[in-house]
Amino acid sequence: MERKSQVQIPKDLLLALFQYHLAGNEEYLPEIEKALMEKLDSMVKRQLYTTFKTAPTEEEREKARQEYLDKCGMHENFRW
Repeated sequence: MERKSQVQIPKDLLLALFQYHLAGNEEYLPEIEKALMEKLDSMVKRQLYTTFKTAPTEEEREKARQEYLDKCGMHENFRW
């Protein structure tokens, strides 16, 4: 059985989604798009970090670590 995961969003985003979808107020669209992209980015970083910590092989851990640091914008000179 696949484990269902939940995602939390800020109250402001939820209210903007209500305004856009239920009230048809399109002025919220840029705010919604920006907030959803930030949430997606956060989820991707979290998954990479989890993989970095739990991957079965050293090679997979290092690959996930490098991807995580790239995604976070960590300059290569500051990495170990």
